[in-house]
Amino acid sequence: MITNHLQSLFSRDLTKLKTEIESYQNEENIWKTDKNISNSAGNLCLHLVGNLNHYIGMTLGNSGYIRNRELEFSLKDISSVKLIQQVEKTIETVTLTLENVSKEELQKEYPSEPLGYPMTTEYFLIHLFGHLNYHLGQINYHRRLLDL
Repeated sequence: MITNHLQSLFSRDLTKLKTEIESYQNEENIWKTDKNISNSAGNLCLHLVGNLNHYIGMTLGNSGYIRNRELEFSLKDISSVKLIQQVEKTIETVTLTLENVSKEELQKEYPSEPLGYPMTTEYFLIHLFGHLNYHLGQINYHRRLLDL
């Protein structure tokens, strides 16, 4: 079933997110911005954690997570250890939630319209996976460009 594949892919790429954060040679550079780079790797990491915990954990899994999207982009100087802990918790949440999503639920309309139009849960989960990878690529590039 597709949820097994999604679990595996989310886990794989959230683990890559941990590796990216761990790979910064200077922890201060996680929060660095420069010229046209307005989002730091730390803020993108917080954004991904918030996004997945909200749209998968809270909406599909009733986790009780309360998102503060504004803080995802305004918080600074959180240690890499704490960022990694948040990513690890997100892996657990996403995995547990997707374990409990039935084939029927995947075909139902997602409970809200975050993209501005109705879509199935399956469609939105695939979108969320693409969103994760978009920002994961930005973090990788940020690290190679600004972690000097």
